[in-house]
Amino acid sequence: MPHTSNLRPAPDKELVDIANYVADYNITSDLAYETARYTLMDALGCAMLALNFRECTKLLGPTVPGTVVPNGSRIPGTDFILDPVTAAFNLGAMIRWLDYNDTWLAAEWGHPSDNLGAILAIADFICRGGVIPPLQMRDVLTAAIKAHEIQGVLALENSFNRVGLDHVLLVKVASTAVVTHMLGGNKEAIINAVSNAWIDGGSLRAYRHAPNTGPRKSWAAGDAAARAVWLALNAIKGEMGYPSALTAPKWGFYDVLFKGQSFKFQRPYDSYVMENILFKISFPAEFHAQTAAECAMILHSQVKDRLDDIGRVVITTHESAIRIIDKTGPLHNPADRDHCIQYMTAVPLIFGRLTAEDYEADVAADPRIDALRAKMKVVENKQYSVDYLDPEKRSIANAVQVFFKDGTSTEKVAVEYPIGHRRRRAEGIPLLIEKFRNNLATRFSEGRVHAILDLCSDQQKLEHTPVNEFMNLFVNEQTK
Repeated sequence: MPHTSNLRPAPDKELVDIANYVADYNITSDLAYETARYTLMDALGCAMLALNFRECTKLLGPTVPGTVVPNGSRIPGTDFILDPVTAAFNLGAMIRWLDYNDTWLAAEWGHPSDNLGAILAIADFICRGGVIPPLQMRDVLTAAIKAHEIQGVLALENSFNRVGLDHVLLVKVASTAVVTHMLGGNKEAIINAVSNAWIDGGSLRAYRHAPNTGPRKSWAAGDAAARAVWLALNAIKGEMGYPSALTAPKWGFYDVLFKGQSFKFQRPYDSYVMENILFKISFPAEFHAQTAAECAMILHSQVKDRLDDIGRVVITTHESAIRIIDKTGPLHNPADRDHCIQYMTAVPLIFGRLTAEDYEADVAADPRIDALRAKMKVVENKQYSVDYLDPEKRSIANAVQVFFKDGTSTEKVAVEYPIGHRRRRAEGIPLLIEKFRNNLATRFSEGRVHAILDLCSDQQKLEHTPVNEFMNLFVNEQTK
């Protein structure tokens, strides 16, 4: 039997490319920085709204109650000051909890602003440690652009969900890379840290799909962000990496978890993903259903007084929506409901709205919702599926038509691009700002909301604000 060579190879090219991008690439796109500002606003607004839900807040705070961390990271909207690993979990879970922050749809999908859980936690931690000069918010926006890019470019041609792995693996990889750099790590440290992120493997998607859908999908990104910070801190201490973490025969990521295939890349890392990110503006709903909910809102006035007369409802959609959120039978929790296209269509048809509260048990108990779900048929439009994968279109189309028992019907309402799509930016951004304002108002006084909006509305002023001063604006007012 031949001996196995123990010669260490050069680091995998995929690891080196990430390290070179994070350490050396200069972001020059004004559009990317502007969009990153909106992404930051939106993510923090989603986090503030999530604090109104007990299922989220019960997971927050120190791992051991009463733990005090001098110069720790502040958790916006709360009294908590935590170590940066726990802080990344807290903030990551808050941002993702309501399925309301940004989205990236490609061969793999995900929510790149999940990385802000790690980025903001470590940036605040660095500043409160007394670093001179302090990090500025432009550093946070740069890290966000690069984390979006790593996660999104890896997702363009590589489907992790098809092999059963959850997309938060890419949050862990992207956050590990940028946080290691923020902590002062050189390229070697970044490669070491990212190799460990791949060595970890990834969590299974079972918690996103029937019959196991549950709230872990809302804290999984926080878990990934926390792991990223932990790996980065270890790399800064000199913890070794694993140069062929991806390519090692038999034991590497490709052979063990990716069916022996190597990653494919459509484009080099730059600022493409941030510039083309998708926002969830109108509805806290899984993104494949955003346009279905918009169609249902249009039809609400025509059907709200004729619910008993409905014979059937046809939802025409794309393949990914059918695979991920086409769901019949009982729905067991809010996470189950916000991943059911029938539920997310029924609620706006009946009520003319779809809010985070509409996934809670008291609304779900309305018998009209399940009665209408039972009358729904979900069908694929092949062209919708093609356009969904077209890099020039990236549409997320749905159509809804209601048929009544007397043989009449509504028109078939179709929406190809959700309002958070880049093609609808001019229409969407004012609504995104209003969403941010409303979400802040659930947590802060009118004066504080105004102060946050004033700063976030000025690109240059925001970029030159020290991170700790920015985070101070989100301190819980009751304890300030």
